[in-house]
Amino acid sequence: MATYPIRTVAVVGTGVIGSSWTLLFLAKGLNVIVADPAPGAHEKLAAWLKHEWVTMERIGLAENASLDNYRFVENIDDFVGQVDLIQENGPERVDFKRNLFAHLDAISPKDVLLISSSSGIPSSQFTMDCKENPGRVLIGHPFNPPHLLPLVEVVPHPGTEESCTLRAMQFYRSLGKKPVHIKQETPGFVANRLQMALYYEAYSLVSRGVISAEELDITITSGPGLRWPLTGPFMTNALGGGGSFRHLLEHIGMSAKPWVEDMRKHAFDLTPESLNTLDESVQSWINNVDIGQVERERDQVLLDLMESKSKASSLN
Repeated sequence: MATYPIRTVAVVGTGVIGSSWTLLFLAKGLNVIVADPAPGAHEKLAAWLKHEWVTMERIGLAENASLDNYRFVENIDDFVGQVDLIQENGPERVDFKRNLFAHLDAISPKDVLLISSSSGIPSSQFTMDCKENPGRVLIGHPFNPPHLLPLVEVVPHPGTEESCTLRAMQFYRSLGKKPVHIKQETPGFVANRLQMALYYEAYSLVSRGVISAEELDITITSGPGLRWPLTGPFMTNALGGGGSFRHLLEHIGMSAKPWVEDMRKHAFDLTPESLNTLDESVQSWINNVDIGQVERERDQVLLDLMESKSKASSLN
């Protein structure tokens, strides 16, 4: 696998994730070829990129960054010879990805990295029809929105070449991202599994009437959520133990066992009935909220937070 710099990237699919990747790639001075067969996709992407460019200007643009550096094409097949990496952002369906990656593998030069943004499907589930070079296929799962949040989960399948994994890690670092190497394929990978564990316990508590959806969110955003951007579970535990992770678990871990047993006893089961109960609590709150304003304020605070974190050398 060649190790030359990645200068031109193809983005396949311009939904929320694909559009955000495109914005980031352009802001970092890359050339981008974009393909999406959906009606109106080109116009929607162009409008969104123009609207969000001011955000990237605030973060900081590469010297040669420009909104003119992308080309929207009808058929990616005619352009794969011009790209160094393809970032796929299609539907989260194994059948779709299996067909698409078999096709991309067959038509693209063997040194082009083929990366999926899949949020939970291991690439080994859709590479079996790749006959040319399945070793260059892997997952590069971003956290939404990719143009703002730095996390990328890099997940090779058992047949992925180590050089391809390293090249993907280097590429994402060059974008200012913080890639993590997931060493074993696991459904949902890591970040979404952690999220889902919290979500399902939240769903259980609200559906059981222990707390309202609004106050559940306040519990997170006004409590542990304020710490999590700064210290993750292990560092938080170590700090709580006076610098000793072991000390915390030996003194608090045992007392938490009944909590875990109760969580298992009341584990949330997604059924039409439980969804209705849960949705009622959520909608009674959300219906009185300006979602657009929440999104704008979230992004503003995210930018402020990331700027502050960048100045703290000991915080990841």
